[in-house]
Amino acid sequence: MYIWGAENVTIEFLKTGRKGRAVFALLASAGLALATMGAAPLQAQTRVQGENYTPTIWIDPDGCEHWVMDDGAEGYMDLKLDRQGRPTCHPVRSCAVMPSDQLFATDKYAISAAGRKRLTEFFRKAGATAYIIIGHTDSRASDEYNMRLSYNRANAVAKVARKTGAYVADVRGYGERMPKASNATAAGMQQNRRVEILCIK
Repeated sequence: MYIWGAENVTIEFLKTGRKGRAVFALLASAGLALATMGAAPLQAQTRVQGENYTPTIWIDPDGCEHWVMDDGAEGYMDLKLDRQGRPTCHPVRSCAVMPSDQLFATDKYAISAAGRKRLTEFFRKAGATAYIIIGHTDSRASDEYNMRLSYNRANAVAKVARKTGAYVADVRGYGERMPKASNATAAGMQQNRRVEILCIK
């Protein structure tokens, strides 16, 4: 989760009801200052009655922002609106398509050393707010097997992204279901074996 910087924020927590349901009120004293998109995440935590409460902004896979408050058991997530009452959303675009053959051995989802280096350089330079990582395969093997392989490959790429400090909003595996080219030829199957990276700006 992206946590944006905040200054001069007063957070008030009220416990109500027999079961101790949490009612959260976020009150701004003197004003709320959100850091710019590229700012380092701020882990601002407030301890109340032995529990940790962390206010944050979460960006969903469609690029829209949500206010989030969670104590680990209960909380809320509200759509973040701008001053005109419109959802605060970021454009989502494809920013990289990487052939699986350059990252993985046949039928494997462990990334090669050269692949890790290439991915690390990409995520350090891309500068997106968040990423969606999607795995695809050719049509060989069963649909169930290909769905699992494509997800595992996408997840391996996501792990590299997270190690660079990148925020991964979603990881998906579509197997053979979204071919880029015909699976009737070797060249077409090679195009279908790929990992797509979507950037949320």
